[in-house]
Amino acid sequence: MNEPIRGTHTIDTELRTADGQAAAPIIFAHRGASGTRPENTMVAFRRAVELGATGIETDVQLSADGQPVLIHDETLSRTAGASGWVGDKTWAELQSLDAGGWYHPEFMGERIPHLDELLELVRQTGLIVNLELKNTVRAYEGLEATVIEAVRRHGVERQTLISSFNHYSLALCKQLAPDIRTGILYMEGLYRPWEYAKTIGADALHAYDPAVRAEWVQGARAAGVDYHPFTVNDEGRLRELIEMGTAGIITDHPDRVVRLLSQRRPNAKQIH
Repeated sequence: MNEPIRGTHTIDTELRTADGQAAAPIIFAHRGASGTRPENTMVAFRRAVELGATGIETDVQLSADGQPVLIHDETLSRTAGASGWVGDKTWAELQSLDAGGWYHPEFMGERIPHLDELLELVRQTGLIVNLELKNTVRAYEGLEATVIEAVRRHGVERQTLISSFNHYSLALCKQLAPDIRTGILYMEGLYRPWEYAKTIGADALHAYDPAVRAEWVQGARAAGVDYHPFTVNDEGRLRELIEMGTAGIITDHPDRVVRLLSQRRPNAKQIH
């Protein structure tokens, strides 16, 4: 890495200043710094840290032999150059695939990471990690328990947030680990989604960006629920979300958020 890692970050609900203003939002690098590196690879995760991201978002599935692996698509063709389903391959088979060459020849030889690799980076750097459970298209028996066990083994419970479009899965995560925060992923304009989130014990709203408005952010904050919109790359919209007081922003280009925050508060240190 080209610059030192800064600070230790947590995702406690006290990420607010004493005057009631929102702290600097968590900058979640979407699948790592996927705007400039092959998504969901260690080179993308490390680059996110170099660019100033304070969080990383990634996707977790299970191999055929039950190992938690980081890849977005349920099939391998787009980013790993192979046919078939992720869940039908063993960890050894997945390790043999190239997960970087599809993006650029410079990254040939990058592998599909194991969850342990990312959690070790999280532990070392103090990053926040958003683990999206990919269990809507394909059910992975035991995915929730496997992910929670890994998080506990690395001692990063306070730095972890689990999200999913499968809200039954999130409810189960809260049963298994009430201390680990969860976020509901959704696409549409749910009515008072912070109230729905409370029914499954969720702590955050991971809404598709068009389903985020300033008054909804305020309503959620009053209820103690955070907004983490995805996936936002336009600088004008990023600026709007910062001004709304969103607790986090999921972006392919974390450096853009870093720059906007520095312009907004040139003489202030980022609050972690």
